[in-house]
Amino acid sequence: MTQNYSAPVSAKFKKRTTNAILSVIFFFIVYVALILSAIGITIFAGYGGLMIIAAKPMFLTIMIGAGLLCMGGLVLVFLFKFMFVKHTVDRSHLIEITREEEPKLFAFIADIVSVVKTDFPKKIYLSPEVNASVFYDSTFWSMFLPIKKNLQIGVGLINSVSEIELKAILAHEFGHFSQRSMKVGSYVYNVNQIIHNMLYDNDSYNSIAQSWGSVNGYFAFFTIIAVKIVEGIQWILRQVYSVVNISYHALSRQMEFHADAVAAGVTGSKPLITSLLRLDLADHSFNTVLNYYEKNIPDSISTENIYSQQSFVMNFIAAKSKLEVENNLPQLTSDFFNRYNKSKLVIENKWGTHPSIEDRVKELEKLNLKTTEENTSLAIGLFKDSKQLQNKFTNKLFSTVTYSNDVIFHENDKFFEEYEKDFLSNSFNDLFNSYYDDKNPGNVDFDSILPDVSIKNAEELFSNSAVDLVYNSISLEKDINTLKQIVDGNYKIKSFSYDGHKVPAKNAKELVKELETELKEIKDQIAKNDIEIYLYFVNLANHQNKREEFKSLYDELQKMDKEFDINIDFFVKMLNASEFMHHVNTFEVIERKMKLLKIEEDQFKIQIEKMLENKSYNSAITIETKQLFAKYLSEDWVYFNKNEYLNECLEILSKAMNNYQMILSKSFFQKKKDLLDFKIQLIN
Repeated sequence: MTQNYSAPVSAKFKKRTTNAILSVIFFFIVYVALILSAIGITIFAGYGGLMIIAAKPMFLTIMIGAGLLCMGGLVLVFLFKFMFVKHTVDRSHLIEITREEEPKLFAFIADIVSVVKTDFPKKIYLSPEVNASVFYDSTFWSMFLPIKKNLQIGVGLINSVSEIELKAILAHEFGHFSQRSMKVGSYVYNVNQIIHNMLYDNDSYNSIAQSWGSVNGYFAFFTIIAVKIVEGIQWILRQVYSVVNISYHALSRQMEFHADAVAAGVTGSKPLITSLLRLDLADHSFNTVLNYYEKNIPDSISTENIYSQQSFVMNFIAAKSKLEVENNLPQLTSDFFNRYNKSKLVIENKWGTHPSIEDRVKELEKLNLKTTEENTSLAIGLFKDSKQLQNKFTNKLFSTVTYSNDVIFHENDKFFEEYEKDFLSNSFNDLFNSYYDDKNPGNVDFDSILPDVSIKNAEELFSNSAVDLVYNSISLEKDINTLKQIVDGNYKIKSFSYDGHKVPAKNAKELVKELETELKEIKDQIAKNDIEIYLYFVNLANHQNKREEFKSLYDELQKMDKEFDINIDFFVKMLNASEFMHHVNTFEVIERKMKLLKIEEDQFKIQIEKMLENKSYNSAITIETKQLFAKYLSEDWVYFNKNEYLNECLEILSKAMNNYQMILSKSFFQKKKDLLDFKIQLIN
């Protein structure tokens, strides 16, 4: 058993905790003031109502008195309604397990909770996905009463980590509740929920107000006054909400760091680092397999075990990325994790509840706690019958699917074959080392290219340093655009961090100039490398009498590149013109916006007709897509009529837009791949 460990509380965590406590106190002061005001309104309204009735008992005075009481009551109901709301976690996708069913896992968890010094979970559930969490059904009274938590562990997670990594992940989850200092977060969370309830969860309250207001005209009048008072209370609460919310999010980020420190104290820093770095890959692999079988539902193709195929995808990508694999688990590094993100600009996200993986790893590396054990056995081995468990959850994942024919279950070999084929058809050759993943071959003047000269070999042209230049350029452009937003006042911040140094927002303009100079130098280096790439492959093409074929592929790509920018603009215009439908608008605004949409749609339809006639897009246009476009082009569809949206017509529009964008992207990718595959042929 691991020794007990108590994670030290950082100065930043203490500061955020203090701020959070102050925000909770601020809320309660405001809330008590609102309650006293509401009670005052109710007493005044009640007293006034009784006085009016006592002065001259008659139907009119009785209705006015009752209406005043109704008004005060509605305000009080609004302020106290959150106390009776219960937040219940959906368990439909979960399966509860018991100690008798999985004794080894329960003993494993018991060891963790004893070290972390927290309570054993009330219940333990398994779910299909790549995830782990501690949860409970909460009410307002959860702030004051002890609540036993439940543990949820995803089979997709267990399938992607070792035992010691799973111990680190679960220690992190239990770490949120292990120490008194962490409980402040629970109070702030509940205050957040209270305010959110009063601002946004008002369906039942509105029903009560409507039912009271529908009694008669007198009640309706006083109900309107009550609603106006409630709207005033909500305005006040919105101001409080912004204060509490920022405080809550800042504390939440520190709570994550603190829970990481708890976990590192249980297992050492490394197990949590390696698992954090792998989780995105594990989740991507799981969803890749899931999406594969979702696409094959029309052909009634499924699998009996999605998790063995998740492991295959994970390790296939690891092999393609030249990652080490230990005990069937890819070992990702921080350098690999950030290989394409070269940004040096950091702007604190005040609204984020979780720090980035990169920041969490950095903090864990600072702790540098020694690994307590070397148990690298796969976590799935903690179960009595792992294969039976995986099959059970695979079946649960697809239990709601209706197949048109008898189901054909793909064996692993069949899935591996099709996945690899699909992966290779949608990626570029390994020789290019991701050089062209986010970059296109540049323009080239074939007539001005020099004859054979001494140039680099292919490995040098697509070396890691050459690829780094490309991604440094991309990140610099993004940083410059963000800094320009700060200069223009679109980002309301006082300062930001660049390359580890704090920079006042007022100095952003000066920094932009420096970075633009740096970007030009990098782009010049990329352009020089591109010229050497052209020379290298043109020389190969000349020696093999394939210069014209090579030139033709370049010309076709450059032509489609120019067309892409023009064609995608029609899609963007349609996207912008239809954006209003995602918001609540008056009927007049909707009708006016629909007229503007129709103007853009006329041009959009012309572009679809041109696309169907252009042979360059033939390979990307399926029979189903042709039928969809034919249906869309056949009519002048009406999307709003008699004060309501026509969803069936909107679905036709949405599918046409999505397919148009997909065909453009797919066709351009294929042209690019044709050129790069031809380059590989020249080398081979």
